[in-house]
Amino acid sequence: MTRPPAQVTVLPPDDDVTDPLESFDLAGFLPYRLAAAAARISRAFAERYREEFGISIPEWRVLAHLHHAGPVSVRDIEARADMEKSKASRAASRLEQAGYITKAVNNTDRRLLQLELTPQGRALMRRILPVAMQFQAEMRERLGPAAEGLDAALDVLLKSPAPPPRGD
Repeated sequence: MTRPPAQVTVLPPDDDVTDPLESFDLAGFLPYRLAAAAARISRAFAERYREEFGISIPEWRVLAHLHHAGPVSVRDIEARADMEKSKASRAASRLEQAGYITKAVNNTDRRLLQLELTPQGRALMRRILPVAMQFQAEMRERLGPAAEGLDAALDVLLKSPAPPPRGD
């Protein structure tokens, strides 16, 4: 049995409709720009502390988070520093081997390891933080008056809940 040919309706072009393939500007796409700027700034800062202190970007993030929050789990660092759990875990292991942090079983949830800076880790942070503050001052100087607007925009983005994933 043969089927009749499908009916195809061809609509005339609508002058008000722009083809997204032609109009999409990656260089102006905000998520792309934020990610590229963050990666560039992170790498520039990492060059300073990697050379002088011998730590990686994930190690810096773990140290900075522990300095700021006190003893926490890898899960907490993963959530608050937006790091993959495996990266945070590997960084914590390297920092523990170097003597900068300790790991202990969490008293509340024995499945979690609690990380904490050692005296050697706190001494390292005393040396790194002035480098971080100098880098931040240079970035703010470079941004000039736009720094306040960027701070306000980042506050909005970081305080707002992430949009839920869209289901198809």
